[in-house]
Amino acid sequence: MTVVKPSVPTDSLVTDSALDEYPPTPRVEATSALDWHAAVELPDSLSAPISPAQRRRAWIHRAPEGRVVDRYRESGGSRGQLPAPWWLRALATGTLHSRAAGFAIEDAVSELLDARQGWEYVPWVADAESGYWEYLPSESGAGLGTVPTTVLLTHRHTGWIDVVAAYTGTASTAIPFTLAELRNRIGEVESLAAN
Repeated sequence: MTVVKPSVPTDSLVTDSALDEYPPTPRVEATSALDWHAAVELPDSLSAPISPAQRRRAWIHRAPEGRVVDRYRESGGSRGQLPAPWWLRALATGTLHSRAAGFAIEDAVSELLDARQGWEYVPWVADAESGYWEYLPSESGAGLGTVPTTVLLTHRHTGWIDVVAAYTGTASTAIPFTLAELRNRIGEVESLAAN
């Protein structure tokens, strides 16, 4: 942030030392972090997205891919302090080859889970963060405060999918999956019970 001294009218009663003591009115200039938050901000909408594809409305989803990655890095994203979707973090580290590949993974997971009973997409996370899916039947009968089995996308491994079993209290450890493993073991994932 840069603070600039305001223009103060000078006359014979105001000395240079008085100007130095004059409380400045701060003027905030854009920083890279503020610029990044504008880049990831989703436009207002009256309807909640029901799939990852419907969340893709921010600048980071439509601007040229190279510019998005450059701005993320310039804004300090590589240090992990900025909100960003999993696919952008993976692009910035070089483990995912394109944004389109990330979108394809999101869409494939969405298609798989939307076709099954009990899965619900949860889009309301912070701007730029990726939504996730909850298996609602996994929380029934387990008591108050149970968090359902959750499928989320991650940049932490190249399978791109984490499954967290339903839990009450302390979160379960995320289990890494690939898309093929999720397809083949979806019944097992749905049977994960709260600890």
